[in-house]
Amino acid sequence: MAVLGLADPADGDWGRLRGLQYSSLARVSQVRVVAHVFAAIGAALVYYGSVHVAALIGWFATLCGSLYYGVMIDKALFDVDQRRIGRDEVNKQTFSAIGNALVWIVPMAAFAPFGDPAQRLELWAITAMLMTASAVLLPAVPLANVVFSSIVALSALVSFAVGQAYGMAMLALLFGVMIALGAIENARSFLTARIAESAMAEKSEVVSMLLREFEEGEADWLWQIDTSRRVRSVSPRFAFALGLTNDQIDGKPFIQLVAGPAWDSGQFPSSLHDLAERLKRRESFSNLLVRVTIGGQQRWWELSGTPKFNDSGNFDGFRGVGSDVTEQRESSEKIAHMARFDTLTGLPNRMMVTEALGEAIRYADQWRTKCAFLMIDLDRFKAVNDTLGHLVGDRLLARVSERLKALVTENELCGRLGGDEFAVVIRDASDHNRVERVALAVIEILSRPYEVDHHTLYIGASVGTAVGPRDGTTVETLMRNADLALYRSKEEGGGQHFGYEPALHAQAEERRKLEFSLRRALELGEFKLNYQPVVDALDESIVSFEALIRWHSEEHGMVRPDKFIPLAEDTRLIVPIGEWVLREACMEAVRWPSGIKVAVNVSGEQLLDPGFIASVVQALSASGLPAQRLEVEVTESIFLRDATTARNALEQIMSLGCGVALDDFGTGYSSLAYIRNLRFSTIKVDRSFVQGAATGSPESLAIIRAVVAMAESLEMSTTAEGVETEKELETIRALGCRKIQGYYFGRPMPAEEARALFKATKLRANA
Repeated sequence: MAVLGLADPADGDWGRLRGLQYSSLARVSQVRVVAHVFAAIGAALVYYGSVHVAALIGWFATLCGSLYYGVMIDKALFDVDQRRIGRDEVNKQTFSAIGNALVWIVPMAAFAPFGDPAQRLELWAITAMLMTASAVLLPAVPLANVVFSSIVALSALVSFAVGQAYGMAMLALLFGVMIALGAIENARSFLTARIAESAMAEKSEVVSMLLREFEEGEADWLWQIDTSRRVRSVSPRFAFALGLTNDQIDGKPFIQLVAGPAWDSGQFPSSLHDLAERLKRRESFSNLLVRVTIGGQQRWWELSGTPKFNDSGNFDGFRGVGSDVTEQRESSEKIAHMARFDTLTGLPNRMMVTEALGEAIRYADQWRTKCAFLMIDLDRFKAVNDTLGHLVGDRLLARVSERLKALVTENELCGRLGGDEFAVVIRDASDHNRVERVALAVIEILSRPYEVDHHTLYIGASVGTAVGPRDGTTVETLMRNADLALYRSKEEGGGQHFGYEPALHAQAEERRKLEFSLRRALELGEFKLNYQPVVDALDESIVSFEALIRWHSEEHGMVRPDKFIPLAEDTRLIVPIGEWVLREACMEAVRWPSGIKVAVNVSGEQLLDPGFIASVVQALSASGLPAQRLEVEVTESIFLRDATTARNALEQIMSLGCGVALDDFGTGYSSLAYIRNLRFSTIKVDRSFVQGAATGSPESLAIIRAVVAMAESLEMSTTAEGVETEKELETIRALGCRKIQGYYFGRPMPAEEARALFKATKLRANA
């Protein structure tokens, strides 16, 4: 029923299938008309003389009108293969076939009675031929064939039955049934073929569209070679990628086209050699990265290919796709380089140094040799960075890297770990003297003067080394141990080389434990303040006390200030500790006579802290101590980090009314410049100059005289530190220092003992 067009099953797009059926009618319309015309002429000739001519002409004209109407309907269906056919269009075509069949009933019903049986048989032969022709010419529309054949066969059956030719009547019936069944099967075969053709055409169109879009893409193209590995079926994009025409490419060996000069020399890149081997072995490959030479330039192609076989299963060449990925390759290489090299110095970065050290450890383990790791830290680099700016600091680091590059050989790799830290990996350190020579050479070459932006700069280098596998068998262990050795070098003043020793690990562990205890010391109340008196040089009366912090740890016992103060500064614990010292010192000073001042040491970390000024104000307001009785002591080193911030902080302290003392004068870098920029209340002469003057050192005597004269002219007071003997006292007095501090007049003492001094002085005065 579906083939006949009398039903549309739910599965399948039968509206489209009807279009495939009926679109073929227009192509056979003329042949069908010709068949009917010749059949009509034959029928007219059979009954010419037996039937009136006018009747024959009228019948023929009616038939022509029916055929014309059918042709118009067929032409209207020429494009139904590209659209859905409507039910009314199917009905029109069916009615046209019925009308055509009814016209052919006329000869059987009206002409046959006038003729003899022989004429009836001739008419049947003509109509049978017409029925057969319709079944052959119209396989696409079985319903029209069935309707036409059924009507004509029934009319013949009736005609033969009326003439008592029952055998011919049965023959007409069987012939009509066979024609109907044949028309249906013929239509089924036709429809199946059209469906297959449509599917193939659709697939071909899709493939063509995809290939066209692929070819019109920005980078991808198709390639194809034959069994001799020569290019065939050249695509436009492939020709463009090669920079050649299709004629120049077709038939040429694929490898020759992309090898460039290597084709003649035979020195193929490894990637191109890999491609040739895969083609030779007839192996499929995907996303194969190949270095090619196109127009004398090195390019990178990404190729995919698969072997193709003919219908007999024989190898028929290769086909595949490709694209030019040169820009992506260069970009990825740049990213990889940036990930492994330092952008400022061009040296390998920490990641690459770590990888090189790991490889050196594996090499040493494999060949039973030694490797070494040198960790380098620049001395005094921070001062350059802080005083001249980061731009000069960066250029200085670039100069350092140039010197290190010139120093190392193929056996060493030099890299930058970050900041002003560098490293050298020695792959084969079997000769231990080599490690020592490299370390000393690094210190020597990096300590030479640098010329950067019209500045002559002097820095140095400290080096710590660890040798594997003696000092560690892993990257982490060797780097940690070299860092411990470097830390010792920095503690010893820098500019030296130290190798790792097991004792360093113990010291590091002790430092870690000390840091842990230091973080809890304030909370546990383990800090105490001692006070050392400062006396007038003339009458030896107490004018002030310097507050000095002491730490008695529950776990470590009494810890020296020179041991925990640097640790507190490194960990920035000095800020909360310094705030505590300020509060405690001010609270204690309130208990002293009104003319006695208290001096508190302030580190650079405190001074640069944004909350430092607020902590000073809070300590003064909480204790009620007048600002004039508080003196802040600083060293010249604070100006090396951030001179502007330090100067602003000290100016704010002075504006509060507090005094500012410059401690350890003469041991820094630019003392006169600081004195010129800031109005210090006191300049403290370092104890080394005091001891030198007492022994008659001309240099020390000259320095103290100059400091005293300068301070007098600037209306500043001077304090001599470290006076321990009567001879030192007399010398300092003779040189004109106003105040004296040292063991001669008293060691640092608890607050109770300091207060007792005032009571004793009062008792002597009353006596």
